[in-house]
Amino acid sequence: MPKTTTVKEILSEKGHEVWSISPDTTVFDALSSMSEKGVGALIVLDDKKVVGFFSERDYARKVTLAGKSEKTLPVKEIMTKRVVFVKPENTTEECMALMTDKRIRHLPVVVDDDELIGIISIGDIVNAIISKQEYVIEQLGNYITGSYITINKK
Repeated sequence: MPKTTTVKEILSEKGHEVWSISPDTTVFDALSSMSEKGVGALIVLDDKKVVGFFSERDYARKVTLAGKSEKTLPVKEIMTKRVVFVKPENTTEECMALMTDKRIRHLPVVVDDDELIGIISIGDIVNAIISKQEYVIEQLGNYITGSYITINKK
């Protein structure tokens, strides 16, 4: 059976690129950046320190429904300030449990000195779990049909 997938392995396939904005960026500019980059969330950095997270959900709930103007409103007024982090050695199962428990869709990845090295989404976790299951199903199918590799003993 394949070993559990780690955040490090997900990032090695996906890449370590992180899109970020400053706390003073307007919501409109943040939305424009998200659209341009094809992402649903941005990390909010203040002098390389993670201070928050801005997502489409923040916009929908805290701007549109509250009747505020995205043209002048800074991200710092509506961003999610409680950010949950993971480390490269965390497993997909740990991340899934954390995301479910905290009701979040993105996890910034940091190393020991709190350096941000990437971000993973619920989609990344689901894809990793599906890939693992497909591998197990393939191996079981090979075993059942006898198409697995055998080693001849002499």
